[in-house]
Amino acid sequence: MSSGVQLLTEVAAPVAAVAGGAALARAKAPALYWSAIGLPVTAARLSATYGSTMDACGLTVPPSRLRVLVTRATSRREIRPIPPRIRRAPPTTTGLRLRLRLAPGQEPADVAASAERLRHAWGVHSVHVIVVRPGVVELRMTGFDVLRRVRMPRRRPAGALAVPVAMREDGTAFVRDYLAVPHALTLGTTLSGKSVYMRNLISGLARLDVALVGIDCKRGVEQAPFAPRLSALATDPQSAGGLLDALVEVMEERYDLLRDRQGLAGSVASHEIASDIWGLPPKLRPVPVVLLLDEVAELFMVATRKDEERRDHMVTQLIRLAQLGRGAGIFVEACGQRFGSELGKGATMLRAQLSGRVVHRVNDRPTAEMGLADVSPEATQIAPDMPGVAVAGDSSGGWSRIRTPDLSLARAAEICHANAYRTPTLAGLEHFRPVVPPVLVVPPMPSAPPRFAAAPSAE
Repeated sequence: MSSGVQLLTEVAAPVAAVAGGAALARAKAPALYWSAIGLPVTAARLSATYGSTMDACGLTVPPSRLRVLVTRATSRREIRPIPPRIRRAPPTTTGLRLRLRLAPGQEPADVAASAERLRHAWGVHSVHVIVVRPGVVELRMTGFDVLRRVRMPRRRPAGALAVPVAMREDGTAFVRDYLAVPHALTLGTTLSGKSVYMRNLISGLARLDVALVGIDCKRGVEQAPFAPRLSALATDPQSAGGLLDALVEVMEERYDLLRDRQGLAGSVASHEIASDIWGLPPKLRPVPVVLLLDEVAELFMVATRKDEERRDHMVTQLIRLAQLGRGAGIFVEACGQRFGSELGKGATMLRAQLSGRVVHRVNDRPTAEMGLADVSPEATQIAPDMPGVAVAGDSSGGWSRIRTPDLSLARAAEICHANAYRTPTLAGLEHFRPVVPPVLVVPPMPSAPPRFAAAPSAE
């Protein structure tokens, strides 16, 4: 009897150690736990229960008459409904991607409606349905909460103006592509992670061949650390008005260049005719400009009736840049704590031009609706203990939850300083070029002399 107890004790100790290590890995290193334990278990569960799960979720269709006849003629097995056919199931570091060929009569909405059932049936954290092409969908399953501890994918996006900014809840990177979505509006209350989002965006843009122009009406406390990488910076409403006027002049000059190159007189080859700067030859193509507008509401605020004309003029110039800037290679990135029609004349018109939307946690529903246009109500439901989580949407009506990786202001400033050599000088904006003080290099302290002199050698 004692030998049996001893054997049970010897077996239980390693099992308890393995179970404890697995529980610790699941809490502290979820990616490692998923790769070692979660993925094999999920793959086995999916393989064993795929047909029955799809049948329970109503994602099967009756077999064709030909299939029924062949089955009855060749075997006596039961004729079962047909689920979507699995094309491939590649694993990832965050989950599993199941590509399905829909059965005749099915649509992606049927699969999307059963996503929550599939999540519980296969024991994964989330299931997202993506349409690949007609008749083919992809189930992006995540084995753990990828937004709890953000680790950006290593693969860089393709595109001249594509910047990975955050992580989507399906495990893919949220990419800010200015050629696809030229202008965007980012909203979020205090401590919602909006500043961290902008730091990641600026750090990514700093590595590209673009000109960064900043307007920071909080005396430059948000954007002044990035001055080595900024071609122009305005830190108050008065200088912001002059900078917007200069940007409009730059835009008009670029359109004059495009008009001269359109070959209306037959002096330019037909394949070089273009309506935006991307169709120009590389030698003539102006550098793209990204306008980073921090706290957009400050441009709408007026204290006296005398300031109303200045406000209206600035808003008009900003709307012109948002309406016409894309073809001239000028993109607007506006952010603020609150944005609504009560800001005044031109607010809703400006919002209509900013097709990209990123809304962090906000305090009121009207701001969420102004940002996402009722695409998603979740911006008012983000927990305060999850700063950096946002709802990203666009004019197509789609939305997803994202979260930016933590990036300190000091690290973002280091990246901008290291890429200061990329900062172009734009004609017409030299007056607004921020003054960058020289970097103070502190020489290393000499090593302290030994407290006691070494004894002379016997020689």
